[in-house]
Amino acid sequence: MELRKRVKQSKRENHLGLSQDTPAKGGCSSHKMWGTAGSNATQEGVGGGVSLLGASGSGKLPCCPWRQCVSMAAGLLLAGLLALVQAWCVNAIHENLLWFSELTEVEREISFRTECGLYYSYYKQMLQAPSIQKGLSDLIHDNLTESKRTINLLQRMNIYQEVFLGVLYRLLPIQLYLEPVYFYIYTVFSLQAVYVIALYLTAWLLSGSWLAGTLTGIWYILNRVDTTRVEFTISLRENWSLPFLALQVTAITCYLRPHLTALQKKVLMWLMYVTTFCFCLTWQFNQFILLVQSLIIYTMDCVDLLTPTQVTTLYVVQVSGLLSVWLLQFCNSMILGSLVLSFVVAALIIRHGQSGLKTGSLMVRLGKLFLHSAMVLLLTFSINYLAKKALQLRSDEHIYKFIKSKFGLGPTRDFDASLYLCEEAFGLLPLDTLERLAGTLLLYPYVLTLLLLSGIFAVAMLQNLSKPRGSSAEEKKGAAEGQKEAFRPDVAYNLLHTLFYGLLAFSTMRMKYIWTGHMCAVAAYGVCGTELWTLLLTTLHCYSKFLLRLVRYAVPLAMIGCLYYKFWPKLIEEISELREFYDPDTVELMTWISTKTPKEAVFAGSMQLLAGIKLCTGRVLTNHPHYEDKDLRERTKQVYQVYARRSPEDVHNILRAAGADYVVVENSICYERRHRRGCRLRDLLDLANGHIMDGPGENDPDLVPASHPRFCEAIKMDTLAYTALFTKTFQNKTFHVYRVKKKRKKSPKNSPEPSTTQ
Repeated sequence: MELRKRVKQSKRENHLGLSQDTPAKGGCSSHKMWGTAGSNATQEGVGGGVSLLGASGSGKLPCCPWRQCVSMAAGLLLAGLLALVQAWCVNAIHENLLWFSELTEVEREISFRTECGLYYSYYKQMLQAPSIQKGLSDLIHDNLTESKRTINLLQRMNIYQEVFLGVLYRLLPIQLYLEPVYFYIYTVFSLQAVYVIALYLTAWLLSGSWLAGTLTGIWYILNRVDTTRVEFTISLRENWSLPFLALQVTAITCYLRPHLTALQKKVLMWLMYVTTFCFCLTWQFNQFILLVQSLIIYTMDCVDLLTPTQVTTLYVVQVSGLLSVWLLQFCNSMILGSLVLSFVVAALIIRHGQSGLKTGSLMVRLGKLFLHSAMVLLLTFSINYLAKKALQLRSDEHIYKFIKSKFGLGPTRDFDASLYLCEEAFGLLPLDTLERLAGTLLLYPYVLTLLLLSGIFAVAMLQNLSKPRGSSAEEKKGAAEGQKEAFRPDVAYNLLHTLFYGLLAFSTMRMKYIWTGHMCAVAAYGVCGTELWTLLLTTLHCYSKFLLRLVRYAVPLAMIGCLYYKFWPKLIEEISELREFYDPDTVELMTWISTKTPKEAVFAGSMQLLAGIKLCTGRVLTNHPHYEDKDLRERTKQVYQVYARRSPEDVHNILRAAGADYVVVENSICYERRHRRGCRLRDLLDLANGHIMDGPGENDPDLVPASHPRFCEAIKMDTLAYTALFTKTFQNKTFHVYRVKKKRKKSPKNSPEPSTTQ
């Protein structure tokens, strides 16, 4: 028997532009980021072919086609190997962290914490349904997730991936060889492999060397703590969606390269659409991520780094992906009321209404751009306001409350906003994240690359805005047909991508997983590309083609060797560490609910626990962690009054109104120490109710003392006021379960019901 630590789990075709690795003779000297030299270099390459470095070119191809094929095959093979390593790592850590293969079914299901359990329950529901049609019907007309309500889960939640996997598992002849839970988790871990391949290809496209892709994959794996949390939050929507976002970025990077044929453009447009569609379908936060992306496209358009056709195509891809998801989600109003849809419509309307925007001197153009941006923003908010009024949409207002509260622009006592603000995942990015990234040699080349590219981008932007533009037919034709000379559009897109999402990550820690993965690709481009080394060697007055080629390949190889020597033993040690899932109190609770309560019983409690109850027992819930509905948020706040200072009559009326038969009180919430004062759930409830918070510390002068004791504490005293309305039916060290009595007519002969405490 292996010795393990018991740990209680925390809740917490070349046609796309891939070229050979080894450049042709003289190729290094042509790797410029700006100017006409790049265009000449491109013309010297494969006539009309797709150059890896876009406007800058990569020189001539090798004389022997077989060398190109061998290099291409080697690069793709390495991409596959690194992807397999990542999938193997996360699977091994998941297994060893929980000893998952030895867990009972209920323990495996409990390991899907919080909202992960809720999402996985729908996969389980599809598998247990008598037929696929019945399973889909039950999801469309669901009355188990929210008591006294029938909701369309396919409209409300992004669970098509669970539906797809459930159907696929039923159709494939693998039931005898693979358990359903392993089919699910292996699919998610396989998406991690896809994620690594996408980042690898992006770095390869940018730098012209598959060494950059190799370095990207290694960095991603070594910085796993900051690039993914899939091994312990398998079902989170971001683990499904971010690989598709990375694939979309790869497709956009390839699309923004010059000299693409019509067929290549069509293929890439479809790739962008499919990846955008899959990304939007699998994550409810898609509209906010696409909003940032649309701002990137808008910025590039303003500084004249994209052709009108490219701008329109990228916007149309975004809108098409969103509207496709809107149709699949039974016309989900949140999508039509999203800010990104309003912004894209406004940007296209204003853009096509201002034909003379990109004419005049620098100051004239800056003034026009300022006015243009103001008009776009004004029209955006007007369209969004009218859309939400027409749709009567209030489901996403908690996000805007959170943003206003986070930046001090609104009240901080709002319960929903405070619930987000008090969670570490929605706070600022901790500085120790940068320390870990620096420890793996990722941060330093990333910062240098960022500074270099930002400087070049600023110069290119001023050049484009200062360039006089007339209205002759030849000038218009030249602007529409060719890429701008000042800066490679694919590099510019990735630069703005890492800048915008980096700011998002610093403001909200949970969003760092969008930034850190792409950060690996940008840093690898800086190390393996030519721009950084050309500037450095020129500054040191020692530039030569030979030296440029030498450092371009020697430095990344040395870094890979250093990373292997320093971190490979640590990685093997981490993967080999054996632990064991241990949560007997929750197992006992789930077993009791499954065996001692009616199948139609309705349970009230915390969102996190109820998700587990839904998965493990199939009982009806009053509320759950999917917080994207206004009525549900209000109900959750009411159910949480069991942790506030409210009278037993008030709490009883609230629970009966929600249809609850049982309420689960958790000691970890009632006596919470995890959060600081003012962020404990009971503090948030006291502030929302206008009551003074308990414990040492100051209170706002307008808060008043509560007239009742805290319900979760007082109910355990078994006084008459509480026993008349609630009956204790189960308890252990962590949980107390009370049956909510139905109201009866007053009669002195009615005696209290006997307790069946275990």
